[in-house]
Amino acid sequence: MSRIGKQEISLPQGVDVAVVDGMVKVKGPKGSLEQALVDRVGVEVNGQTVNVTRVSDDRRSRSFHGLMRALIANMVTGVSEGFSKALEIKGIGYKADVSGKTLNLALGFSHPIAYPIPDEISISVDREKVVVQGIDKQLVGAVSADIRAFRPVEPYKGKGIKYEDEAVIRKAGKAGK
Repeated sequence: MSRIGKQEISLPQGVDVAVVDGMVKVKGPKGSLEQALVDRVGVEVNGQTVNVTRVSDDRRSRSFHGLMRALIANMVTGVSEGFSKALEIKGIGYKADVSGKTLNLALGFSHPIAYPIPDEISISVDREKVVVQGIDKQLVGAVSADIRAFRPVEPYKGKGIKYEDEAVIRKAGKAGK
C-alpha cells in the first residue's frame, strides 16, 4: 500500500471537493482548481475528509495512487492558504519592478526583459526580492523557474537570481601569479 496514497486528506473550513465526470474540483476561499482523474484511481469524499483508492494492485495503479493523493492535497492547500516562492536578485544595477501584468527586469543585458505575468499569479517586488504567489503549486513553481532562468546565479561573484533558500557554492577566483 502506498504510504502517501493511503493517508486521508482533511478539508479545512470553507473548502469543498467534488468529483464530477472524471474531474476533481476543489473550491475554497482563494479560488477553485480542477484536475483530471486517472481511471485507475478512485476518490471518495466523506464529510471533511477525502480518501484516494486504487482500482487494482498493478504497478501503474500503485504509481498513480500516491500521485493523485498528492495533487489533490496540493489543490486543497492552494485554495485555502495559497503558495508562494521568493526569489532574490543580486548584482549591481540588477532590479525588478511590476507594471500592470508585466514584470520588468534589468539584469545586466543590453535590453530590459519584460515577462508577462499569468492571470492566476500575483508578483510583488520589494527592492531585491521578488515574491511569486498563487493557488496552483505547479504554476507558482514554473513561473519562479522561468524568472530564475533569465539570469541564474554564477558561482564566482554570486550575481544573478536565486531562490531565497537556495545555497550557492562559491568558487575561488584566480589564485594569483
